Amino acid sequence: MTVNTETLYLSVDQVAQRFGVSKDSIWRWKRDGVFPKPYKLGGSTRWRLSDIEDWESRLTCGFVTDLDVGALMAR
Repeated sequence: MTVNTETLYLSVDQVAQRFGVSKDSIWRWKRDGVFPKPYKLGGSTRWRLSDIEDWESRLTCGFVTDLDVGALMAR
């Protein structure tokens, strides 16, 4: 079964859980203009999954291959 992400909407709780952050972080990202715009549906605020996925695809990410903890602690 294929899910149409254009018609699937997430609550702030679901979005926060998706990113492992607090609801306050989601509201702050929205307020700062760095997060997709939400929609009002029946008095509730929701984010369209396709907008979230598009935003995710444009994030810069990377990973650490070597970490010198001693050097960090010496600062």
